[in-house]
Amino acid sequence: MRHTWAVLAVGVLALSGCTSAAPAPSPTASHAPTSARTPTPTPDPVSALTLEQEVGQLFMVGTGVTSAMPETLSAVSDRHVGSIFLHGRTRGGAGAVAPVVAQFSALVAPQTTGGIPLWVATDQEGGEVQVIRGPGVDDIPYAIRQADDPASVLQRNARHWGEQLAAASVDMNLAPVADIVTSHDTRFDNPPIGALGRQYGYDARTVSTAAGAFADGMRAAGILPTFKHFPGLGRVSANTDTAANVVDDVIGVDSPDVAAYRGLIAAGPCVVMISTAVYSRIDGASPAALSSAVVTGLLREQVGFTGVVMTDDLSAAAQVQAIPPGDRAVRAIEAGVDLVLVSADPSVLPAMYDAALARAQSDPAFALQVEAAAARVLAAKSWRD
Repeated sequence: MRHTWAVLAVGVLALSGCTSAAPAPSPTASHAPTSARTPTPTPDPVSALTLEQEVGQLFMVGTGVTSAMPETLSAVSDRHVGSIFLHGRTRGGAGAVAPVVAQFSALVAPQTTGGIPLWVATDQEGGEVQVIRGPGVDDIPYAIRQADDPASVLQRNARHWGEQLAAASVDMNLAPVADIVTSHDTRFDNPPIGALGRQYGYDARTVSTAAGAFADGMRAAGILPTFKHFPGLGRVSANTDTAANVVDDVIGVDSPDVAAYRGLIAAGPCVVMISTAVYSRIDGASPAALSSAVVTGLLREQVGFTGVVMTDDLSAAAQVQAIPPGDRAVRAIEAGVDLVLVSADPSVLPAMYDAALARAQSDPAFALQVEAAAARVLAAKSWRD
């Protein structure tokens, strides 16, 4: 199946990624006369999917790291969901995780995901945010301590940590954190990042160097890194997971928090996660993950990111609870998001999926957005092929 998928994925590789696609070979590279060569159509994996399967590729749904949740199994088998997220904590090492992933991988079939393999993601940042520990898996230091090492050492360490993830059948890490916390003295005023030691530093250069080294190491191990939480979650005074009405009134389009992403996304394949905070200097009306001004206007058009954009959790985060689940999903996709994260509470997935599908069935413009997003997801899934 992996060989078949690699062949199919060629058709969408140019649609997504952090770096520019390689130029097509010159016609002079072939010894055959131009008139004798017949172009071979490139298979398009997106066109082989039903609309229902395209919509399914736009969701990543959570399951227990050591137990396959029935709601998530159903999300893959019944609603064609193309990605899962392992949440919780385990000290059982890779041996406790791989059998869970195998249960989900067994569901991959033409009638579920279109035969396209699942993305399997988790949070393996280090410090307090490390899902998998135990035999064969190191205790990863806090990000602020990782940054004490030279970039070359951090990259080597991250490759080792990535290889441990791969042994657990994980192929995507929702890390590293690229948020800039205001200062060492005020770090505890920033509950989601600074108070937990998730920051690599207090200025754009330090954060970019260390987060970039971590991402390079993950890629070297075959793990796709995710930079988070665009446009920055290091300056807020509350955690969007546990508090509503979280507003950042500091970060704007010209802030170093945004500028740091330009170098990070240029270094290699990656995903970018969007925060659910409201950024009053960019779009004071919507959480960033539901804002076209943030996702399309800023990240896509100004920063220049062409790869997969995902949301922070839209299932249980207090910041979005006032918005019906179906509306959250539709608004995120309308804003330009490719992957909706439903990590903490998979029970809301049916409402989200059904709303997105119904909108795509009734709105041709939205259906085109779904198709384009699915193409970016499929291209990013094949980044190692």
